[in-house]
Amino acid sequence: MIYRDPAPPYRPEADRYGGMAYVRCGRSGLKLPAVSLGLWHNFGSVDRYENARAMALRAFDLGITHFDLANNYGPEKGSAEETFGRILAEDLAGYRDELVISTKAGYGMWPGPYGEWGSRKYMLSSLDQSLTRMGLDYVDVFYSHRFDPETPLAETMGALAHAVRSGKALYAGVSNYPPEATREAAALLRELGTPLLIHQPKYSMLERAPEAELFGVLEDEGVGAIVFSPLAQGLLTDKYLDGIPDDSRAAKATGFLREDQVTDDVVETVRQLREVARTRGQSMAQLALAWTRRRPEVTSTLIGASRVEQIEEAVEMLSQAPLADGEITEIETILGR
Repeated sequence: MIYRDPAPPYRPEADRYGGMAYVRCGRSGLKLPAVSLGLWHNFGSVDRYENARAMALRAFDLGITHFDLANNYGPEKGSAEETFGRILAEDLAGYRDELVISTKAGYGMWPGPYGEWGSRKYMLSSLDQSLTRMGLDYVDVFYSHRFDPETPLAETMGALAHAVRSGKALYAGVSNYPPEATREAAALLRELGTPLLIHQPKYSMLERAPEAELFGVLEDEGVGAIVFSPLAQGLLTDKYLDGIPDDSRAAKATGFLREDQVTDDVVETVRQLREVARTRGQSMAQLALAWTRRRPEVTSTLIGASRVEQIEEAVEMLSQAPLADGEITEIETILGR
């Protein structure tokens, strides 16, 4: 048997808050880091734990205090929460009050009629399971992960409010909700004494639906926004400019990116955008992240990562110059706006 020294105890960087911006979430008292870390990919049971741990701890060293999960993140389902629970127990337990931890329920989690969507039974059962997997007494934010057209919205929002009143969550959120359902959800939660804190929509240079109505609803209701897939599952990086790599999400058909989405038109658009990034001294990924930060409705931009360097690159974007009006106009022209 080969003896290996145990990993040294983790000690976060003393200046971890110096390089991060913190933005108030809507009209709440909570501030979120401008860049948050999502554990949708690369934190599951099929992934290497040492890499997941290194990414989580480096993120915290860089001032990323918000870690975003969901019950079904993995694979396997639930395993991202288990991985993060282990990191919490072994490294971050002493820093729990410096962390904002969120989870969600809405997508398929277990067999039968009570294992998905928005019923009170599913939502609260799922939250209990998530807390057990992470070894927590509460999460900071509990989301309804998707709008359920068949369950009364009052029931789903009632479950979120109950989670907050019971002390198992501090705030309530929704994700992937259309604008009018978001407005109604905010009204219902306000009546229940549990204001809607945050909405998590998909938003990037290639997915701009929130600009049409949703951002206006969030501003009216005083709700924050944390946007996911700002790099369009890797399309808004250099990854696909010379074909589809064998180890890419498009090749593996993981997540929501398919090979048929990597079209010649999209690749040409990204090539032109990369020239804007080069002029600014940025990577293509940094330009895409900075582009989401131009909107005042966006509280935090949620990134995923497969290695530590990607997290460092994302946080470095915050020290770079924000997009000027002329640059935004140039980008809009490239995007065909």
